[in-house]
Amino acid sequence: MHDLIRSVWHEPHAPDAPPRSWRDRALVGTFIALAVLEGSLRQDISHRFVWIAVAVAIMPTLLWRRSRPLAMVGIAFVGSTSATVLLGGDQSDIAAMGATLLLPYALYRWGSGRDIVIGSAIVFPSAGIAMLTGGLPAADAAGAFIVLFAAVALGLAFRYRARAKARELDQVKLVERERLARDLHDTVAHHVSAMAIRAQAGLAIAESTPGAAVDALRLIEAEAARTLAEMRAIVRVLRRDQPIDDGDRSPNPGITDLEQLAGSTGNGPSVEVEISGDVTDLPATVGTAIYRLAQESITNAVRHARHATRIEVRVTSDDTAVRLLVRDDGDGGPARPAGSPGYGLVGMAERADLLGGTCAAGPNSDRGWTVTAVLPRQGAAT
Repeated sequence: MHDLIRSVWHEPHAPDAPPRSWRDRALVGTFIALAVLEGSLRQDISHRFVWIAVAVAIMPTLLWRRSRPLAMVGIAFVGSTSATVLLGGDQSDIAAMGATLLLPYALYRWGSGRDIVIGSAIVFPSAGIAMLTGGLPAADAAGAFIVLFAAVALGLAFRYRARAKARELDQVKLVERERLARDLHDTVAHHVSAMAIRAQAGLAIAESTPGAAVDALRLIEAEAARTLAEMRAIVRVLRRDQPIDDGDRSPNPGITDLEQLAGSTGNGPSVEVEISGDVTDLPATVGTAIYRLAQESITNAVRHARHATRIEVRVTSDDTAVRLLVRDDGDGGPARPAGSPGYGLVGMAERADLLGGTCAAGPNSDRGWTVTAVLPRQGAAT
């Protein structure tokens, strides 16, 4: 129990809290107007001017509910409870005050563990004091506590749902790093093998043809430089201390293998591949990454593009970068939301980022879906 309490106490603030925006100001302005209007028109509200003033003073706390949830909860609940006690148990009957339920929700959704513990010691006793002082019937008090608990439970549910999704996204990125490290490992093994073969050839002809041996040394030097670059990339990418599985010894695909993806996909859309520019001397990691990104994009299009008849894959290369475009002509819809990228797109973006490039996806202006990627021609800077 002691460990549980300590872990809750040291729980950090939930990350990525939305910043304050015009919607928050509009929300506060709307509820202030509603409170003033309701307090002015309803004749059954006692001490109406006091409660209108309390509502106007408390509503602005909603602006800072995400960034300072504990302080805002303290101001709102202590303030309204103090007003109830000072007015001899008179409760606020202004319905617009219900907006303050956003404060305990925000406390449990965005606050730190310390904020939640201290805030709970403020929220529930304050609500209990106000209800006891006001002499609410048991049924009304129970209903009020149920509503309060519902706001708290909703905040906790969204908090841990966001945490679970973040863990899943981290796992997807980690898997993509391992896949890229595997590709780099195979490329390094190829370079080392080439160096060994050329060294053996140079030794064999060193006595009879010294010039050929010098040429072999130059080739070994070039291979060694590329190998060092790939090794640095492995160190940068592989962030988990696990050996790379050597079970798959098949060669890594490259840009030239994209032609194999062209043609029919069975009952799905046809795939058309077009490659332009010089792609003969690309680093193996860049070629493999372009292939993987195109392959994943085609797979996504076949799975999710409704009524698609054609998938276009276009690769262009210049002196500085290699660009990939994969576009389909399918229908959009809920299966392919632009605002919440799937895990496949997250992995694609992670692979491109690890190589110093970018990858983005989204719907076209008319119909269909487009994936674009740009990778530096020489891969990530070492």
